[in-house]
Amino acid sequence: MYINARRVRKCQFVQLFTTCFVLCLMFFWEEIDNGIVSHMKSYSYRYLINSYAFVNESLSISRDNLDRAASHRYLINHEEKCQGQDVLLLLFVKTPPENRHRRDAIRQTWGNEKYAHYYLNANIKALFVLGQPGNFAQRSQMQMRLEMEDEMYGDLIQQDFLDTFYNLTHKLLLQFSWVNNFCPHAKFVMSADDDIFIHMPNLIAYLQSLAQIGAQDVWIGRVHRGSPPVRDKKSKYYVPYEIYPWPAYPDYTAGAAYVISSDVAAKVFLASQTLNLSLYIDDVFMGLCANKMGIVPQNHVFFSGEAKAPYHPCIYNKMMTSHGHVEDLHYLWKQATDLKVKNVSSGAWGRIYCRMVNIMLLCRLYFQDTYPCSAAFS
Repeated sequence: MYINARRVRKCQFVQLFTTCFVLCLMFFWEEIDNGIVSHMKSYSYRYLINSYAFVNESLSISRDNLDRAASHRYLINHEEKCQGQDVLLLLFVKTPPENRHRRDAIRQTWGNEKYAHYYLNANIKALFVLGQPGNFAQRSQMQMRLEMEDEMYGDLIQQDFLDTFYNLTHKLLLQFSWVNNFCPHAKFVMSADDDIFIHMPNLIAYLQSLAQIGAQDVWIGRVHRGSPPVRDKKSKYYVPYEIYPWPAYPDYTAGAAYVISSDVAAKVFLASQTLNLSLYIDDVFMGLCANKMGIVPQNHVFFSGEAKAPYHPCIYNKMMTSHGHVEDLHYLWKQATDLKVKNVSSGAWGRIYCRMVNIMLLCRLYFQDTYPCSAAFS
């Protein structure tokens, strides 16, 4: 048999080059990290190795410190909000003090309790969650406006921590503490940002179906799997190794909008009392609490990512949430809840039409962080 020596040398060269490249990649991993590399590393550890616990001493506090300073004083509260009522959904909307216009828009659209009662036959309770205004010079004036707003609507709950990005975990604990103390009988709890659109008719119908079968351990949203901590000190999401040493977070849902059942809320609150608050990324902290209690998030294809969902009746028919809505909230609410939307997808031809439309809208060659392509086939 004739063997081409040049071809052998070429194959050896390719093999040697590949080996050197991989070794360099491993050695300079942190230096050349461009997001893709860190996600590959993180995902590999999370699902191929997965030989580490997510919660250790660096994230835990001793039982002697359970009465820690994280227990903040209420400035505005409504303990009576759920008393003596059968509540299907307790809705928390995370909002900074200055976003009055967003809160008003939500009150008039998807956060409207009367709409849910009269048109959806559901009892929901909506509360806006706030800390103290961060601007010290305008704090007293802003606080006065908040108290006047609350006198008008009676739907603010506020504690005395500063309302900043780095205190989002305190805001998360406020929600779980409140539901644990004042509304533990609510069947479901939802946490949402104030730039989210929620298709309340679709969501309520979905939750009512879960309530009928007595569903438990429910944690639904846009699931992030194998996400890596950000090690870039310039990023606001930076997490040092001292706080979180592993290359991957446990699975968690995006903090923009997710739903949990009441039993999950109780378990997460219990776990939160034993974890260190130095990890200020609230949705990751939620993931750690749930992971400690053995709760696994469930991905729902119609909970959107960072981008807005496409504007189309075939999308509205199954939409749950869409991210990034402020000025267009009233418009989208009117379009998405129009009774004619159901007619578009009704019948065999309507279903075929919407399947084709959804494929064209969601299954694109370039990445759009809205709904995945699989949503077009659900």
